[in-house]
Amino acid sequence: MASAAKDLRYNHRNAVYGSLAYDLDRELRERELGHAGEAPLQREVALERPKVRSVSKVQVRQRQHLSAFSVVGFAAVAALAVLVLMSYIQLTALSSETVALKKQLSALETENVTLTAQYERMFDRNSVKEAAEAAGMSKPSSQIYYIDLSDGDSAVVYQQAEPGVLSRLLTSLHHGFYTVVEYFN
Repeated sequence: MASAAKDLRYNHRNAVYGSLAYDLDRELRERELGHAGEAPLQREVALERPKVRSVSKVQVRQRQHLSAFSVVGFAAVAALAVLVLMSYIQLTALSSETVALKKQLSALETENVTLTAQYERMFDRNSVKEAAEAAGMSKPSSQIYYIDLSDGDSAVVYQQAEPGVLSRLLTSLHHGFYTVVEYFN
């Protein structure tokens, strides 16, 4: 039988079997056929030891102390987290304010266009002429009036009577009271 195991029908590497696929188990079969007729090797089976459950004493860990460095580190991380959160809040407020200002800018630009158109219409010659005629204005006539200023100028100055002590006191109190009221407003 050993000789039959050595003579394989397809002993060369390029053998193609019926399904045109490589026979992946060929080497395993060759090895089994090579050892055909020999007594199988007996392996020694290791005896398993019976499992014995042992109860151990419970060990209690000692209380560990916190180091000052770790406390300061956690406090610094918490402070930085708060600062980052506050900066995000400020960023959100600024961005919402920017959006509001952009809306206001677009409204003001629209109003500017409208007012510029009205302004240009106001200085149109025809509209100015119509507005002047509606107000009762007319073109000046060709009459010219001359005023003779050859006489000397004169001015009349009226002097007020000297105020009394009582009126000066009342005027002074009025100015003082007015000054105090203006200061607190």
